[in-house]
Amino acid sequence: MHPVTTDLPDDTISLWRRFFGVFRYSRRAIELVWTTNQHLTLCLILLTLAAGIFPAGVAYVGQLIVDGVVASIGKTESISWFNPQSVWFFVVLEAVLVMGLTGTQRGISLVQSLFRAQLGHRVNTMILEKAVTLQLKNFEDSEFYDKLTRARREASTRPLSLVNRTFGLIQNLISLASYTTLLFQFSPFAVLILVVGGLPAFLAETKFSGDAFRLFRWKSPETRMQMYLESVLAREDSVKEVKLFQIGPLLLQRYRDIFSKLYTEDRNLTIRRDVWGYVLGLIGVFALYTAYAWIIYVTILGEITLGQMTMYLLLFKQGQSAVSAILTAVGGMYEDNLYLSNLYEYLEQDVLEEDGTAVVGSQPGTGICFENVSFAYPGTDTPALNDISFTLRPGESLALVGENGSGKTTLVKLLSRLYDPSSGRVMLDGLDLQEWKADTLRRRIGIIFQDFKRYQFPVGENVGVGDVDHFLDENRWKDSAVKGLAAPFIETLPNGFYTQLGRWFKGGRELSGGQWQKIALSRAFMREQADILVLDEPTASMDAGAEAQIFEHFRSLTQDKIAILISHRFSTVRMANRILVMQNGQIIEQGSHEELMELGGQYARLFLIQAEGYR
Repeated sequence: MHPVTTDLPDDTISLWRRFFGVFRYSRRAIELVWTTNQHLTLCLILLTLAAGIFPAGVAYVGQLIVDGVVASIGKTESISWFNPQSVWFFVVLEAVLVMGLTGTQRGISLVQSLFRAQLGHRVNTMILEKAVTLQLKNFEDSEFYDKLTRARREASTRPLSLVNRTFGLIQNLISLASYTTLLFQFSPFAVLILVVGGLPAFLAETKFSGDAFRLFRWKSPETRMQMYLESVLAREDSVKEVKLFQIGPLLLQRYRDIFSKLYTEDRNLTIRRDVWGYVLGLIGVFALYTAYAWIIYVTILGEITLGQMTMYLLLFKQGQSAVSAILTAVGGMYEDNLYLSNLYEYLEQDVLEEDGTAVVGSQPGTGICFENVSFAYPGTDTPALNDISFTLRPGESLALVGENGSGKTTLVKLLSRLYDPSSGRVMLDGLDLQEWKADTLRRRIGIIFQDFKRYQFPVGENVGVGDVDHFLDENRWKDSAVKGLAAPFIETLPNGFYTQLGRWFKGGRELSGGQWQKIALSRAFMREQADILVLDEPTASMDAGAEAQIFEHFRSLTQDKIAILISHRFSTVRMANRILVMQNGQIIEQGSHEELMELGGQYARLFLIQAEGYR
């Protein structure tokens, strides 16, 4: 990995174009906040306006108090509480304004806290909703995972941050407008000093905000590796091998090394950012005290009153704070927009339209037909499947045989439209799969892969995921568990189908590998309307006898359906009507067990080798 480059381009025009161009996400962030909760947004607007007006009012009343005190020295009649022009009246008025300012600040904090939870949930939901629409190839792409990581780590908080800064900007602009209106009475040049004094620190902050964003993007792959190492070291499904192979210290050291590399870059940027921020911030301090000296000098000359001096000093100090806050808000908004680009880059990820319209084939009952199908995974040149052709009709069972990597699982992925062929076509009932409505197609297919998911759900829900329409149907659970041979051991569990599985939650029970595989098999039978059932080595953890029993049971339940079996055990494979032998993505032999044994080719050789092992 090359060190991150944080030098800004020499072309100043290009810099400013990029600076203002990145603000295109501000409107979308504000729309996001508005649609999340309109009432809270309106409250935030009104509170922001009030918070912008109150400080100037406090400063102005402060002037009246000081001038009133000076004018009242030695005049006892001015002490009257009921005189609208008395000092006490202005003291009470200032107290009311301060209470109003404090209330608006508290209100803004309250609204922001409520928004933080709602907006964080909204953005995370948007990220997950997008994930549901993406294809399998997206999740098998490392660059996509970097994009997803960037979106999830920062973008859920950035919209609210951007909106808070936007309203803070409005609040400070209102305050600054009221300050400068009063300060302009002293001198227009004082207003110029006020504004210009904050610019150097703003330019430095903007420059380093861009650097921080580029560093964030640069380190996304390393951050994702850190997250992965955390999961390997702290997850129950990997802890056995970590301890057995004693790789814990090795992985922990790799975790530390990644942190050290990222920390070095973060440290260098932080030091540069803070040092330059301090140096350029001194310009603002110099401007402040130059104005202080000027105002005090004019007061000594008698050109302004003591109360005016107090007000102008306060106005200049608060005005400089407002200018600093405005410029910081703009720089922060720039940074937030940069990070929001991650969110919208992810949300705008292209989704190929995969949905057809057909719900019934043009030739019902003709089954599956692969016609000269070839396929290569994205980013690779070597085909995973090459010129595959075969047909499979209802009532037939097909077994796929071949070494790992021969293309068996890839073929099943094409059948279920997790991928589309690079060339050729896959037909079902006379129609290309791409013409079928995706929901209709997938409801007709029940597939259990070797790497099936072990959900940290109750038993019944683990079975119910096989058919989302009947996810909580207890009668369907029981029927499917009987067909999947899981019912006997489920009955022995303390809460039956409501027993929590896995160790992530309190009271969870862990199952054996064979029991989990029967749970997975039961899922395949949840889809009663499915007429294509596929078992992709889901019984690999079972002994040969148990697997043979399950496949025999499976075959008896699928006599009028299309059944596809993938297994490395030839004693099971021989049960199928037809066997395809695959090698390097091609079909090299096909036929029944007897036909292939008579042929004396690859299948016969592998069968005899395996049979020899049982003697």
